[in-house]
Amino acid sequence: MTLTLTSAEKILADNFAPWVLDLGLTVTSVDGQEAVLRLPWSNRLAREGGGLSGQALMAAADTATVLAVAAARGGFVPMTTVQQSISFQRAVVGTDVLVRARLTKSGKRMAFADITMTAEGSEETAAHATAVYALLG
Repeated sequence: MTLTLTSAEKILADNFAPWVLDLGLTVTSVDGQEAVLRLPWSNRLAREGGGLSGQALMAAADTATVLAVAAARGGFVPMTTVQQSISFQRAVVGTDVLVRARLTKSGKRMAFADITMTAEGSEETAAHATAVYALLG
């Protein structure tokens, strides 16, 4: 089964903590083993100095990975984050961030993802993450 944008948005609305939903993430695409989310710029998410906070980027990367797994599985399945690592490469100031999570391996019980975050309109990576998930269902 192919995951639609509407289904992906419903997964986002139904399966995440209220504070994650407060980030304002929207799903821009889901395809095969990939999901792209938009993290809208907000002064509430900025750290001292005006750059988007690392905490917001980490949460966005984690959320995008859940939707990439759902895209690969054709719907939401119970899962949990086992490991996530991120490298911040350049500050994002005053613009939305596109968060692209792509599964590099998806088995019966584990999924591995590569997540790239770029400021809208830029090709340069703002942050890069990897994640490992345990699939519980």
